[in-house]
Amino acid sequence: QVQLVESGGGLVQAGGSLRLSCVVSGGIFSINAMGWYRQAPGKQRELVATATSGGSTNYADSVRGRFTISKDNAKNTIYLQMNSLKPEDTAVYYCNIEKYFTNYWGQGTQVTVSS
Repeated sequence: QVQLVESGGGLVQAGGSLRLSCVVSGGIFSINAMGWYRQAPGKQRELVATATSGGSTNYADSVRGRFTISKDNAKNTIYLQMNSLKPEDTAVYYCNIEKYFTNYWGQGTQVTVSS
């Protein structure tokens, strides 16, 4: 059974950094794609960053140049490095993978950026 567990969220001042982690049970060696999404209060869930097994990455315009998605196969972990955080980055962040043509989601981790 595939399970995703995010961690690394918290409260940070504007301009600060956080690194989110997503541990994937069952391994990430066979995933087709991975991504991070976020949902702010009263808003729809939106794409933050995605990456394919072929190495292609895609970032939301609002985070490009500040956020970086990566993975460590040995640790079965997907990361989202977030730098130069802004108050508008405040949201619950969700990890997502596509494996064997099925999408899996984590439970989310809260990121709050104070001004």
